[in-house]
Amino acid sequence: MIDILHVAKNHLLIALRERVTLFWFLIFPVFLLVLLTLVFGQIGQEGAISFEISFVNLDREPSAWVSGMIESVFDELGTPDAEGKEPLFRIHKPEARQSDEAFLELETLALRRGRRAAVIVIPEGFTGEVQGRFVPIDESEGAPASDQTALLIYHSEGNAASGMAVEIIDQILAGIDREILVQGGQFDPAAAIPGVTTWIGSEEGGATYVDFLLPGIILMGLFTNGLFGVPGSILFSRDQRVLRRYWVTPLTVPRFLAGMAIGHVALSLLQFAILYVIGRFALGATVSFASLAAVLFLLLATATFMAFGFLIASVSKTANTGMAIANILNMPMMFLSGLFFPIAGLPAFIRAIVYVNPVSYLAAGLRAAVGIEASPFSLWLVVGIPLAWIALAAGVAARRLRWDVSR
Repeated sequence: MIDILHVAKNHLLIALRERVTLFWFLIFPVFLLVLLTLVFGQIGQEGAISFEISFVNLDREPSAWVSGMIESVFDELGTPDAEGKEPLFRIHKPEARQSDEAFLELETLALRRGRRAAVIVIPEGFTGEVQGRFVPIDESEGAPASDQTALLIYHSEGNAASGMAVEIIDQILAGIDREILVQGGQFDPAAAIPGVTTWIGSEEGGATYVDFLLPGIILMGLFTNGLFGVPGSILFSRDQRVLRRYWVTPLTVPRFLAGMAIGHVALSLLQFAILYVIGRFALGATVSFASLAAVLFLLLATATFMAFGFLIASVSKTANTGMAIANILNMPMMFLSGLFFPIAGLPAFIRAIVYVNPVSYLAAGLRAAVGIEASPFSLWLVVGIPLAWIALAAGVAARRLRWDVSR
């Protein structure tokens, strides 16, 4: 047993001294966790999304109660609440001495350049037009729909924030339409379908983006550790003929592999602890891994990625070849797995890669185990696909892995 522990200690110390290993083991996962949390961390928190909106009301008659209602609603949505959260909209209006035409010209230019999400214009006579629709009008006398005065909403095509803002504005206007119909006596609130809106993922509880991200970053760290650390340790030692010296000792191959596996698990445990502490205490994650299911999935992930490392070592003739193969596999497997963002909306030909990628199932299983979201895969797939890859990698490694430079 002492010889196995010596191999484990040696593997751990060598990994911690290698700059490349340290980069993939510690620096890159921590950098990615902090960067993605800072950029996207407000997603899933109430009051975190705010849009720059320009608003012009040209219907300023004293009796223009419809346009006044619309303006007051948007003014309210552009006012910060008592807790100091960002309002949904930051409303921009013409200044006291600025003409409406000059303001619209500047704001539409800002919209084209991406500094505004939408420009809303209430045309002159809008209230009278709306009131006129409550009075039955003979079709021969009524104006065609194209000539009716309409509220104008300008947005930027291809701008995701602008598209999202317009969808929200449409929902707000639908609510205002209902209120106008109520006041006009043409809508019965008692006949409406009841509904209750509840925010999920607020600061008071629920899964925020950092809670979604942390399990993915931990799996990414384990993945890169197995993909680069295991084959790197074997192949560089083999190229330098270090492994040959092991075989003149009583140490057997299975005991050497056992020691290497223990060292790799210890390295993965250290990596998990660092990422969890940073995520929990520096970035505010609330997710907990203190459950048997979460621990088992972490162990399964460690074994799966270690098996991939042995597979790469078994098919590579040199250390440089092994690192090249690891780099080729790294990005597609890592980013097409749902570690950093949901993968439900990916095209069909990309989802085909997702479905054979064991990282996808491990990410889904771990998030389900820690209570972030339900797994889109059955338990048999979540466990069976990684085990199948372990069996495949072990079978290939047992037949092809060589311990000397000569093949």
